Amino acid sequence: MKNVGTIDRVLRVVFGLTLIALVFIGPQTPWGWIGLILLLTAMVGFCPAYRLFGIRTCRIAPPQAGRS
Repeated sequence: MKNVGTIDRVLRVVFGLTLIALVFIGPQTPWGWIGLILLLTAMVGFCPAYRLFGIRTCRIAPPQAGRS
């Protein structure tokens, strides 16, 4: 079940890549590896923290005809 919308996914990729770049360029702190979590949640489309807090940024698919 997905709970991360398209705009949210794009932002996660941008911020994730930025944080990972900070590991190699800039302050070079290990905090930049948090970017991997952002990239992973963007690729999968699911964020456990969103589920914990009941947040959903993706649209709910309309019911399909012929299914009960």
